[in-house]
Amino acid sequence: SLSEKNKAAVKALWSKIGKSSDAIGNDALSRMIVVYPQTKTYFSHWPEVTPGSPHIKAHGKKVMGGIALAVTKIDDLKTGLSELSEQHAYKLRVDPANFKTLNHCILVVISTMFPKEFTPEAHVSLDKFLSGVALALADRYR
Repeated sequence: SLSEKNKAAVKALWSKIGKSSDAIGNDALSRMIVVYPQTKTYFSHWPEVTPGSPHIKAHGKKVMGGIALAVTKIDDLKTGLSELSEQHAYKLRVDPANFKTLNHCILVVISTMFPKEFTPEAHVSLDKFLSGVALALADRYR
């Protein structure tokens, strides 16, 4: 679980990188479909599933909007993300293992885009936070 120190570190990092969230989302989603091509199956209804394509950019923006929401709901991720959990479980039917896959890609992108801000402390806090987000999103699958 997230300590108060972890929460403060996530909020501090987000305050520095949040304005770049669209670019982070595009790069993370683009990376995911290349490194983990099996994830493309969730986007087969799109006319083009290639890195940086309009649909990838738009979905990356949505994903990071969810992360921004999670930062504001950091004290109760399960409740704060319940609607997103329901949507992913029942409407989109995303395998919850893919949340961890995308989280990894988000961490990689943030580390490359913001090397100074991505300190070891920020890394561990953001990793714990994203794991908490993944757990909250997977809640409705049970």
